[in-house]
Amino acid sequence: MRIDFISDVVCPWCVIGLKGLEEALAAIGDEIEPEIVFHPFELNPDMPPEGEGLADHVRRKYGASPEQSAANRSHIVERAAEVGFTIGFRPKGRIWNTFDAHRLLHWAGAQGKGAQHSLKMALFTAYFTDGSNVADHEALLNAVDGAGLDRNAAAAVLADDTFSEDVRGEENYWRREGISAVPAVIINGKYMISGGHPPASFEKALRRIAAEG
Repeated sequence: MRIDFISDVVCPWCVIGLKGLEEALAAIGDEIEPEIVFHPFELNPDMPPEGEGLADHVRRKYGASPEQSAANRSHIVERAAEVGFTIGFRPKGRIWNTFDAHRLLHWAGAQGKGAQHSLKMALFTAYFTDGSNVADHEALLNAVDGAGLDRNAAAAVLADDTFSEDVRGEENYWRREGISAVPAVIINGKYMISGGHPPASFEKALRRIAAEG
């Protein structure tokens, strides 16, 4: 089963969705042989290098009041904990530009089985759990270390515009396909599951799709 997972590394529902998907696949077991491929999607492609304060960002982009934002953060933290992931929102947390992170994920896709997933989770952990600036090259290389990948090779990618056109091309492709929010999970190129669903919802959908052949 081909699973295309379109997401951003500063999107909490993306990590919640990924963990939910993985729990569903574990519950299904060997009934399905999944191949998960990650694809880039920048929620904020115009984010400047200095980033933006999370509270200001949510207010500007979504019009949420401080009370609404606090309630949303609490809900996100709870949902993440349910799937075994720690999100720690900080009072001065920021949203960062993620283009270079996506370039590294593109690179990781050619580094062997499991490499892209390992880096994806390392980046999610760096941002949501550790509060790292995932636009900063040193932080990105630390995530590469955490994923067990080649730091020097990753540094060479970051040193110039390697894979920039590839990432832009992929992002444009998925937008042309109608993707405007993430996570978006495309199954076998035909079925889309949108959002950070609980494991049971993913399991039900995957079993139905598998039964249809």
